[in-house]
Amino acid sequence: MSGAPDPEPAPRSADCSRCLALCCVGPAFAASADFAIDKPAGTPCPHLRADHACGIHARLHERGFPGCVTFDCFGAGQQVVEVTFGGAARREPAMFAALEVLRPLHEVLALLDEAVASPAHGPAPADLRARVEEMVTRDADALATVDVGAVRREAGAVFDGVVAEAHGGRRARDLRGADLVGQDLRRRDLRAARLRGALLLGADLRGVDLDRAELLGADLRGADVRGAHLAGALLLTNPQLAAARGDAATTVPAHLRRPPHWISSAP
Repeated sequence: MSGAPDPEPAPRSADCSRCLALCCVGPAFAASADFAIDKPAGTPCPHLRADHACGIHARLHERGFPGCVTFDCFGAGQQVVEVTFGGAARREPAMFAALEVLRPLHEVLALLDEAVASPAHGPAPADLRARVEEMVTRDADALATVDVGAVRREAGAVFDGVVAEAHGGRRARDLRGADLVGQDLRRRDLRAARLRGALLLGADLRGVDLDRAELLGADLRGADVRGAHLAGALLLTNPQLAAARGDAATTVPAHLRRPPHWISSAP
C-alpha cells in the first residue's frame, strides 16, 4: 500500500487574492523615495480596502509607492494564511512573524528552481530544496526556530556552483558587493560578471549585455536597463526587475515577468 501523497510544492509567486494583505499591515515603512508616507508596523496602510485589496494598486508609482511595486513575497503570504494558519479568515499578529521567516525561504526556493535545472548539481540542490520545502510547512512555533541565515548560506554555496558552471571556467570580472551607485556602465564588459550584492542604484546600464552575469541580491533600484540584455542573467528575480527602469527593448529571462510599469515602446 502506498503512503500519503507528497504535499504540494510551496508557491513561488504571490497571489494576493489568497492572502490577507499581510505585507500591507505588518511591515513598517518611512516616508522616502519608496513610500509616500510613514506607516508603523502592524498598522494597515490607509489605502488598504476592507476586502484586503489595495485601493491604488494601478497607480502605486504615480502616488509615490514604488516600494510596494517592487515587493514580492514569492508566495509566502498565501502560505502563511492557507498552510501555517490553516486557511484563517482574519489576520493574527503571529502571522507577521511567520511571514518574516517564510518570505526569505520562498525566495530561496524560487532561486533553487533555477539551480536544480542545472544537471551538474543534481542531488545536492535537490536535497536542499526538499528540506526547505519541509521547513515552510511547519507550524508558527517551529518556524520561529528556523535559522534563515544558515539556509541562505547553504543555498549560496549551491548558487556559486551554478554560476561556475555557467561561466565554464572563464575568469569572471568580480564585482561582488561593489559600489556602482549612479555609475555609467555602458562601456564596461559585464558579460559573466559576478555582481552578487552589488549596489547598482541609479546605474546606467542602457544596452549593456549581462549574459551570464550573476545578479543575486544586486540592488537595481532606479537602474536604467532600457535596451539591456538580461535574458541570460543569472539568479535575477522579479523584484529586482520591478525596481529597475526598463522598456520594450529590454530582454528578460523567460521565467520572469516584464514589469507592467516599464514604458511600452523602445527608445
